[in-house]
Amino acid sequence: MKIYTTQNLTTDQLGEAVRYNPNSIRSRLCKTGSFYGIKPTKLPSGRLLWPADEVQALLAGKGA
Repeated sequence: MKIYTTQNLTTDQLGEAVRYNPNSIRSRLCKTGSFYGIKPTKLPSGRLLWPADEVQALLAGKGA
């Protein structure tokens, strides 16, 4: 398991960390409003940034 130290992750980095296809992450976000309780910041360009601390909590089994 990789430990990410940056403040935010891209959708591709999130997918790599949780072993999900980035398109599946985007699809879940559209359907439920979050990815297992994690809500991204949407930049004006449309790019999503996911909070690394919440991703680490999810990977540690603590939930977001």
